[in-house]
Amino acid sequence: MKKQITNTPASHPLFNIEQELKKKSDKKNVNRTPAEIELIQTIETRTRQLNINNVTRTQAYLEYYCKHPEIEWALLGHMVSRNGGWNMTDLKGEFLSKLLTEKEQHQFFLFLERGNWLIFQDVYPQFLVYEESVKRKTSLFYLLPSFGVSTFMETIWNFFWMNSNRYILAIALIINEQSYLEQRVIQNKDYQKSVLKTIEFKLQDLLSLSHILFPYETSKSGEMKLLGQTLHQFASLHERINLGKRLYSLLFSNQRIVNEIGQWAVSNPHTGSRKDFWPHIFNDVKVSLPGSLYIPQIKNCTLKKKAPRLYSPKLKHAWKNVKQKQAESGDWFQDWRIIDYLENSDKHVDGEITHEYCKTIERLELAIFTKKALFLRKE
Repeated sequence: MKKQITNTPASHPLFNIEQELKKKSDKKNVNRTPAEIELIQTIETRTRQLNINNVTRTQAYLEYYCKHPEIEWALLGHMVSRNGGWNMTDLKGEFLSKLLTEKEQHQFFLFLERGNWLIFQDVYPQFLVYEESVKRKTSLFYLLPSFGVSTFMETIWNFFWMNSNRYILAIALIINEQSYLEQRVIQNKDYQKSVLKTIEFKLQDLLSLSHILFPYETSKSGEMKLLGQTLHQFASLHERINLGKRLYSLLFSNQRIVNEIGQWAVSNPHTGSRKDFWPHIFNDVKVSLPGSLYIPQIKNCTLKKKAPRLYSPKLKHAWKNVKQKQAESGDWFQDWRIIDYLENSDKHVDGEITHEYCKTIERLELAIFTKKALFLRKE
């Protein structure tokens, strides 16, 4: 049962959103005109064409942001999707290919790929409906239910159309995408058994691998920098939404930073390899010999003298495209309390993550070295 709306003052920015959600809570399906059906089919086809793999999705987000910078989630989505691609290729890279079995690698890839695919097929039609609305100078958001989009987002888009509140739209999209994934991926019994209860312990709790990195070059010195955050409880919807809010704050609280991150993204097309942002550390060509004893070669994110760069493959060399089954139906919006996340916490976010990421690499190296040395001793 839905929680009753509290008595929000009429002057509060969320008042109109709450009132509109109340009106739409019992809406029925409506018939579409032939012109509307044609537009819906065009949007579905365009979304399908771009929803092939992590690289195509990530590029689509960036191209959309360049055309519509007022839709700030598109840049946030691009940067987070880059990290999703790096996580996918890490499974075949220097470290995780030595720590996980091939079955575990494949299971975790399918988990990441499903989430990446689901988010795109939900959010990109919203973007295209907005684009068409701008083109025609009239709101078309009443079409969103035809794409399975939540009542929550239909209401938010109408609010944005009238008020141009970028913050509320961006945070609402964070809430929407994480809530959309909750039942379809995080609470999915198959993924809980094959991924979240086994691999998550190895990748997250043991090695702290849930880093989201925002690379950029400073405009003054051209120095490569990393901003970011770390998620410690991936299975928690609350933690994932708050992480999204912190990442949004990091990205858009400083105009110079957002410009530099955006410029870096445009200048460095996403391939899935971490070589994209640290070519001095990573290489998309493998040079180490199979079965050889791995010797730690990184200290403070600097390679030891004459040490080969770490292997980080391009996505196209790591994984084949996956044909996905149709997205599960149903509107996630059932609890009015989710609206509370739209409030602006206005807290300063420290985005320093370089040191933490460097330490993670060193822990991975140590884990591999220890595991291999023990194996050799047993032989």
